[in-house]
Amino acid sequence: MDSILERFRLDGRVALVTGASFGLGRSMAEGLAEAGADIVGISRDSSNLAAIESAVTVTGRRFLGLACDVGDRAQIRRAVAEAHTWRGRLDILINNAGIIERAPAVEHPDEAWDAVLRVNLDAVWFGSREAGRLMIDGGGGKIITTASILSFSGGILVPGYAASKGAIAQLTKALANEWAFHGVNVNAIAPGYFVTRNTDALRADQDRSRAILERVPAGRWGDPSDLKGAAVYLASSAADYVHGHVLVVDGGWCAR
Repeated sequence: MDSILERFRLDGRVALVTGASFGLGRSMAEGLAEAGADIVGISRDSSNLAAIESAVTVTGRRFLGLACDVGDRAQIRRAVAEAHTWRGRLDILINNAGIIERAPAVEHPDEAWDAVLRVNLDAVWFGSREAGRLMIDGGGGKIITTASILSFSGGILVPGYAASKGAIAQLTKALANEWAFHGVNVNAIAPGYFVTRNTDALRADQDRSRAILERVPAGRWGDPSDLKGAAVYLASSAADYVHGHVLVVDGGWCAR
């Protein structure tokens, strides 16, 4: 049997990462490449993928960039198929692309609700279903979705985001129940408050930022690199018996 450190290696595997151009997705893609995986990166604008392509290729791994609006179900299906065709296999899917819209519930526009659910939930379902079919046929795989600490609480001013992330936790469990027997591990990572474009407004509000940091036992905002370890673990054979789990990476927020 391989040593435990060898079980974290991803050599020869192909990973598809949505929302790979910035923030959490970019960092997780980098982590998978550093562990040995070839990366297919998705962004709505392929020109945004230059930095992650450079970070992947410098590790000696291959990179394929795809322009894809994950909110369009036909495009996400096509992207999964292209990722599989590229190297003849698809071992890992990271559903990371996501958006957030802030507004009081009584003023929340229909189009904001629709957009958030389309990207944060529908895209995960359609992408996972397509990848799951390929993985079952291929003998197994790993599907990891970016959930949130709002999978467990409601937040404020973000009803669509909270609803989508709560649904992600349940979809993760539902798919795990069906696919674990086929060797497909379906899990999620729930980040806390991280330095990303989605938290720009929170970090710019001194009072809100201070209140958040006062509750985080670690005393700091998460850095996207803090997700590398969680992503590599769940994508590796070290997590072969982990199914339907939502792994919280939040600096201790949920422990308070």
